[in-house]
Amino acid sequence: MKVGFAGLGRMGQRMAINLAGAGHDLTVWNRTPGISRVLAEQTGCAVADTPADLAAGVDVVITMLSDDRSSEDVHLGPQGLFAAPAARIFLEMGTMSPDHIADLARAAPEGVAVIDAPVSGATQAAADAKLLILAGCTEPASAPVRPLLDAMGRTTVCLGTTGAGAVMKLVVNAMIHGLNQTLAEAMTLAEAAGIAPDVAFDVIENSAAAAPMLKYRRPLYLDEAAHDVTFTVALARKDMDVTAALAGRLGVAMPQSQVTRSKLTQAEAAGYGSRDMAAILDFMRRETP
Repeated sequence: MKVGFAGLGRMGQRMAINLAGAGHDLTVWNRTPGISRVLAEQTGCAVADTPADLAAGVDVVITMLSDDRSSEDVHLGPQGLFAAPAARIFLEMGTMSPDHIADLARAAPEGVAVIDAPVSGATQAAADAKLLILAGCTEPASAPVRPLLDAMGRTTVCLGTTGAGAVMKLVVNAMIHGLNQTLAEAMTLAEAAGIAPDVAFDVIENSAAAAPMLKYRRPLYLDEAAHDVTFTVALARKDMDVTAALAGRLGVAMPQSQVTRSKLTQAEAAGYGSRDMAAILDFMRRETP
């Protein structure tokens, strides 16, 4: 299958490599061209000069973009993906608002299907093709792109309607960011009482409060500086802003999420924006008198 991939960030690079490894005819585009060239050297994929060129030469376009604004720019500009696409299916795999997904579906050229298919999982899951994919479509609608989804993820859940994947991704991320904040507070409390961080983490990891995220993120919580960033504080704050806007529109009270959002906002203002979200533990330590 001829596949175009736009957005080669931490997650996108790994997902694109898996598509190439599965034998798909891959063309890539990235706002920073050097990243595209490095990936081409690694995988033998082609490089498009513009998003319009990318969409004009493939059957399916996959985007892994950071937010609504970047997605709007890449799709709707004069050299955007929607300018004159040959591709008939667009998989939107970044974390976007459901309103933006609806806007893209309305703006898509005639005969083009837009499917929101955000992913849950960190960079290692992306590298290992073990992402959970949340698709805003029916099972039959996913069939033409199932080989692509299977090359990137361990499971695809079809949620039936356009935008439902985006909503479910916000639901999952609200829980993840809430757990991140709770873990930071709990660890800070244990440390203040004289319990060593690694011992406290051992107990938490073996308790009923354990979650898979805590296990694979343990190295970052215990020594953030020694490990690569997987998901930044700024992106976490963005997720919670989008979640708050959705909750407000639907009239849903989310008081705990508002606390999480507030702490992420404070941490970003304090210079933590580009650090891994595990840095909230360091931020909470500094918050403790």
